Amino acid sequence: MGNTKYIFVTGGVTSSLGKGIISASLGKLLQSRGYKVTIQKFDPYINIDPGTLNPYEHGECYVTEDGAETDLDLGHYERFLNITTSQANNVTTGRIYNNVITKEREGDYLGKTVQVIPHITDEIKNNFYSLGNNGSYDIIITEIGGSVGDIESLPFIEAMRQARWDLGPSNFLVIHLTLIPFLKAAGELKTKPTQHSVKKLLESGIQPDILVCRSDRPISTDIRKKLALFCNVPVNCVIQAQDAETIYDVPLLMRKEKLDERVLERLNLPTGNEPTLDYWKEFLGRLKNPTDDVCIGLVGKYVELYDAYKSIVESFIHAGAANECKVNVKWISSEFLDKENIDEKLNSIDGVLIAPGFGERGIEGKILAARKARENNIPFFGICLGMQCAVIEFGRNVLGYKDAASTELETNTKHPIIDLMDDQKKITKKGGTMRLGAYPCELKKGSKVASIYGKAKISERHRHRYEFNNKYLKAFEENGMKASGINPDSNLVEIVELKKHPWYIGTQFHPELRSTVTEPHPLFVSFIKAAIEYKKIREEN
Repeated sequence: MGNTKYIFVTGGVTSSLGKGIISASLGKLLQSRGYKVTIQKFDPYINIDPGTLNPYEHGECYVTEDGAETDLDLGHYERFLNITTSQANNVTTGRIYNNVITKEREGDYLGKTVQVIPHITDEIKNNFYSLGNNGSYDIIITEIGGSVGDIESLPFIEAMRQARWDLGPSNFLVIHLTLIPFLKAAGELKTKPTQHSVKKLLESGIQPDILVCRSDRPISTDIRKKLALFCNVPVNCVIQAQDAETIYDVPLLMRKEKLDERVLERLNLPTGNEPTLDYWKEFLGRLKNPTDDVCIGLVGKYVELYDAYKSIVESFIHAGAANECKVNVKWISSEFLDKENIDEKLNSIDGVLIAPGFGERGIEGKILAARKARENNIPFFGICLGMQCAVIEFGRNVLGYKDAASTELETNTKHPIIDLMDDQKKITKKGGTMRLGAYPCELKKGSKVASIYGKAKISERHRHRYEFNNKYLKAFEENGMKASGINPDSNLVEIVELKKHPWYIGTQFHPELRSTVTEPHPLFVSFIKAAIEYKKIREEN
């Protein structure tokens, strides 16, 4: 562990208060002061990872460079800090118990009775410390999922209590995020829920060092004093986290509240220079003062839950700011998209993005949207299954393969334009067995994507089992759909584009997983630029 400092972020009163955003914002502030920071998330559910969870259960599954299927909060960490995370940055109860049971089966415990304390808590602590063991980081922020008082969170809370004594008080700090609700009938903010939440933490042997209080309006000095008195923290460690216009405001709001200074003081670290946030402020300036606006139709099967496509939405924000353009997203359910309503649903949009997904539901709606964009020169972006829908549509309506399909959906199709990858055919287990993580891709000289990236070799992240069937590649290219990105090792088609279309690109990989505030993804930036140009033409006509 060396000299690494550990910050733990817990939540109380209710879930979804924004522990991930607070953690990412604090990490950004500390990073901007020159400290090497990373963030990890511990989730209390028993799944090994979120890879097999329905997006409606848990939002999107975020994939790291090393192929870990993780919680969507890791996307926030990467987007804010412009760093890469790994398998070690997201640990679940399922992973902890799986590791302990595996050790027990292998005889590692020498016949001892395996118990929650010390064996489960020791395994949790080992994972707390794993990122700090090589001395690469000055500060590690650990977000504990769920809320204090949840049964499933108890082992994590106990492991935190023990960690204070392992690390020493100057290397250990707890930030507790709570809600200060406003009762309309009483006309005031109420502190009692926070008091009870802190009391619950104290029952577990943990005294929070800093309170971060979510509210929809300013918290008065009197309320801060009351919270400090009842929760046993200094008044200047009661931090207000008022609802913000955008999540990207939060680092500046936390800087105004001096959260980073309080953390450094408690950890006996020098505050050093003022945070260098000039680029962040410039980004917010472009984001909040756009000169253009476009409407992008996001066609997907999970559109009722926006978090299912979190990274795509954030990539639109990054690309919009880069173009000084406000990107309005029109959420279109592919399940209810058909020939009768497609013109109405895609009316007045400036670009179509077909989102990733799995399964048969909504697939025909996605194929219809791809055709509409192709035939009307609407900027089109297909990601993963979105790319596959584009090539199926092209096969059916340009090449004449009326039953063209993916074997994921139609096992006996005569034209399996999308087929299961060879190395996937013997796999029976679902969890963690897809083609996952970063793989290289070589771009064809003279292609649109080569000009967008500005280089010939790239690396992008994947999450799929099915691929374009190269038996059909010659026919596609002879008829105008070009494979402009190829994996050099497997010859897998990574990118397709239409020659005679202003902007029609499909990627087998997930570019949204690489977009950050400081480095918006070039494909998204180019897509929004094309949408701006299309809108001007549409309005002129």
